[in-house]
Amino acid sequence: MLRSYLLMLEVGQPSITEWVNDLRRCPLYAILSGFEYGRTPGVGTFHDFFQRLWAHDSPNLAPRRRLSRKKPQRGRKGEKASTTTPNRIAKLITQLQKRPVVQSQPFDTLLRLFQQQFLSISAMSGLLGDVHALSIAGDGMPVQTAAQIRSKRLCSCREQGIAQCSCHRKFSQPDCDIGWDSYRSRFFFGYHLYSFVAADSPYDLPVYPRLQRASRHDATSWVVSAREFTARFPEYTWDKVLLDAAHDAMAIYEYLQSQHITPFIDLNQRNTGNKKYRDDSTRGRRKFHCPLVLKGVVTCDTPCSDSPYGRCVHTYTKDNPRMFPPVARHSNEWVNVYKRRTTCERSNKRVKEDYRLEAAKHRSTMMWTIRVYGIAMCQHIDAWYQESNLDLKPMLLSA
Repeated sequence: MLRSYLLMLEVGQPSITEWVNDLRRCPLYAILSGFEYGRTPGVGTFHDFFQRLWAHDSPNLAPRRRLSRKKPQRGRKGEKASTTTPNRIAKLITQLQKRPVVQSQPFDTLLRLFQQQFLSISAMSGLLGDVHALSIAGDGMPVQTAAQIRSKRLCSCREQGIAQCSCHRKFSQPDCDIGWDSYRSRFFFGYHLYSFVAADSPYDLPVYPRLQRASRHDATSWVVSAREFTARFPEYTWDKVLLDAAHDAMAIYEYLQSQHITPFIDLNQRNTGNKKYRDDSTRGRRKFHCPLVLKGVVTCDTPCSDSPYGRCVHTYTKDNPRMFPPVARHSNEWVNVYKRRTTCERSNKRVKEDYRLEAAKHRSTMMWTIRVYGIAMCQHIDAWYQESNLDLKPMLLSA
């Protein structure tokens, strides 16, 4: 069943119903799936298989009866939305650290299947880099599941002449809400897919995709995903983390510093400060010297130091890991490592365009999660195929 579902994703079929018809019409699809032609499963059999991968009584996480969620603030084009409250990331990290055990998730069975049958094989083949010193890049992307919110009134306010009310409603997609797409500069209804990608992988392979609410900020999604991933995969050791400016929060730097992980995070342009300084990372400090002293020549009318080198000031990483990270921004090492952060964008492109993630018409978190992990499995299969250098066309034509 899993092989047939992955084949469905590979050929670009978004509908389970249409795929069942394709299995009955095309002998090759049935044979590649491992079925006997003429005795292929029906739609109900596929959905029974999907329910075995979802450890929850309901296909959604939230109850269908709930209050309407507020729409997030409109951001600027090309800019990530800011966090709604100060120190929100620090409070979230503190709360998660107080919990001794990570709570189980409905997709844990699917995650173990992905780890044992796909992620571990790619790791043994060296396609993820060094699993004991991983470079992890993280980024999120919007997943639109519907053009608008679908809900049903449960009150009688309309009969009483009240057009707009704040009463409970019954939602067809209770886990979805409205988010802001900064790239397209518009609101959307659906999910926020946050993924960890192996930055050292030559094939931009995902290691942990996670569906979040559309209104959730990238920094919040990173904290939740990092907590879950490190608890479920203790054999994978992080060495570097590559993130964009949306994750530029002091609490993330302090958390990574406590875990002995080197951060490579772009500085948010809203509070840039001084970004150019000399790297002296072996001593955990940065050295600033007077810019008006050039090659021993003082060009200032009122010099502040008698030294021919000019006045020097040292700043230390422990004092401010955000402004003065272990590896200096714009240094050669920082640039060479950070350029691999775009591996997330290439992986997201494959998910959204090559595998047509949003082409499905699912209405439950269970089906969307299975589709996301199925696409991640196909990405690993594609990498195995490219590494094998096999040419399947002559084999299929001869058959």
